[in-house]
Amino acid sequence: MRRTLLLAALVGLAACASPTPTPKPACPTQGPTAVDAQATLADAGRAVVDTNKGAFTIELYPRQAPLASANFVALARCGFYDGISFHRVLPDFVAQAGDPQTRQNRGDFQGLGSGGPGYEFEIEPPAEGLTYDPYTVAMANDTRTNGSQFFIDLADLNGRLERLYTIFGTVIEGSDVVHTIGKVPTNGPAGLPLDPVIINSIRIEANPASSPSV
Repeated sequence: MRRTLLLAALVGLAACASPTPTPKPACPTQGPTAVDAQATLADAGRAVVDTNKGAFTIELYPRQAPLASANFVALARCGFYDGISFHRVLPDFVAQAGDPQTRQNRGDFQGLGSGGPGYEFEIEPPAEGLTYDPYTVAMANDTRTNGSQFFIDLADLNGRLERLYTIFGTVIEGSDVVHTIGKVPTNGPAGLPLDPVIINSIRIEANPASSPSV
């Protein structure tokens, strides 16, 4: 009788145990090709970015910027952005993140803002009809290639930015969180937040069936 009760208790504990989390895929080691992008983006329409300041949602532009969108999705799914900080916040300009060096070092250091995924891929010129409006999400680059860094427009930057930065999405939910990030105190012209703004995770979702295509 006692053994039966013990087995029942163990079965009950097993039933209540948390499910084993799905392991993340390996991070890419090279930039996406057009074929890679198509497969990666098959079920990817939005990215929910959870930060220590709150969460916001980016609607991706897979048709207008397939390479940049697929690269962002692949890095998000493998956890590349988890724990990374927004290392550059310039009020009424941009909030920028994606340097993996900021995962270990939240302060100022030589080479801040130079980190990437270990590979580069071609810049896609902004598609016709896409502009640098507030909450636009674009790739940060060295004017030659893209990597992992991206920025969010905190103001209308049309005419202030050359059209060298691939636009691959826009914030459609949580604009108040983006506004909060854009107002954090920084160390001055360099824009390093004194109170680190940390990306906890990025979750990729499919667009709702009712969502209009962009």
